[in-house]
Parts: sequence; structure tokens; C-alpha cells
Amino acid sequence: MAITDIADDDFSSVLTAVGPRLRALRRDRGTTLASLSEATGISLSTLSRLESGQRKPTLELLLPLAKAYGVPLDELVDAPATGDPRIHPRPFVREGRTYIPLTRQLGGLQAYKLIFPPEPSDSACGELEQRVHEGYEWLYVLAGRLRLRLGDHDLVLTAGEAAEFDTRTPHGFTSAGPEPVEVLSLFGRQGERMHVRARPRSR
Repeated sequence: MAITDIADDDFSSVLTAVGPRLRALRRDRGTTLASLSEATGISLSTLSRLESGQRKPTLELLLPLAKAYGVPLDELVDAPATGDPRIHPRPFVREGRTYIPLTRQLGGLQAYKLIFPPEPSDSACGELEQRVHEGYEWLYVLAGRLRLRLGDHDLVLTAGEAAEFDTRTPHGFTSAGPEPVEVLSLFGRQGERMHVRARPRSR
């Protein structure tokens, strides 16, 4: 359903959810308000008020934001779905890694397929930057070899292996060799914990 097809009564309720979606989308893309302001020409104060819900979103503001994020306007405002449950991923690249979103919602639990580029053999065991932030992450290696540095642990996960950790622990990951790595990632920014449940054995 296109945004122009939304009834007037529904449109106001759709717009009330735009602020949190804009904030979640910006954080998801690792974009600062300053860089977004530079890309769109919208002032920092206006962007901040949009995200906090203190400024009513208009087409004049939403159109450049949709262009900057590379998403349709319908997706930016979370227009009502047509009933089609299929996800139509729109990949983006950050720090050389390809992120393929596997969920529609920008808040709460997020699912991604990540593709890490190959690393030169002489750098696969070198220093690896670690970061800390709120949340909880679960990783499953689909193909290749993933180097995971978690706290004092320096591990290599191969296809079929999984790991989960609190992202407040210093962590970083990259390809462990000269081939790309494909990873399934589930991440909860508020600290939701993911669980893997094995199928019960038949008796």
C-alpha cells in the first residue's frame, strides 16, 4: 500500500510513529545527526525534534530523509502492509561489510545477513578493534571462517558454529582468512536475549 493510499484518519497515527523509526534507522545505519544534516540540508535542531516527536513530519522533510537512507517513503513511515509477509531486503554497506536486513521493524529485535570481505592472510591474526554498546547479539556462521574477539578471547568460528554475547563486553569480528564470511546475526539493542532451542528428541 502506498503512502498516498492511507486514509486521513490513519495517516495521523502513522506519522506519530515516524520519530522513533527515524531514530532507529539512523542508529541502525551508524549515522550521526550532523552527517544526516549535511546530507539532507535539514538543520540539526529540526532532525532532533523530528526524532523526539516534537516536530510534525512533512513530505518536505521526509523526502530528503528517504533519499539519504535509500529507502522508499512508504518504508520510512511504515505504511500499513498489504498482507504480503515477504521481506524485500535492501542491502547497505558499512565499513566494508554488507548488511542485508531480514526484518521490517527498525526497533526491537533485528535480524541481518552479514557478508564480511576477505582479509589478507598477514592481517587475519593482527589487532582487531573492539567496541562496546548496549544490546545482546547472537551469531551463526553460514559460510567461511569468522574471527571473533570477545573480551580476552580470540576465537575462530567456522560454518555451522554459533556464538551469543552481551555487547557491553568489548567485541569485534572479521574474516579469519582470504575468503568472504557469511553470518546470520540477531541483535537486540535493548538487551533482549536470543535463545536457540533444539528440537525435542522423539521417543
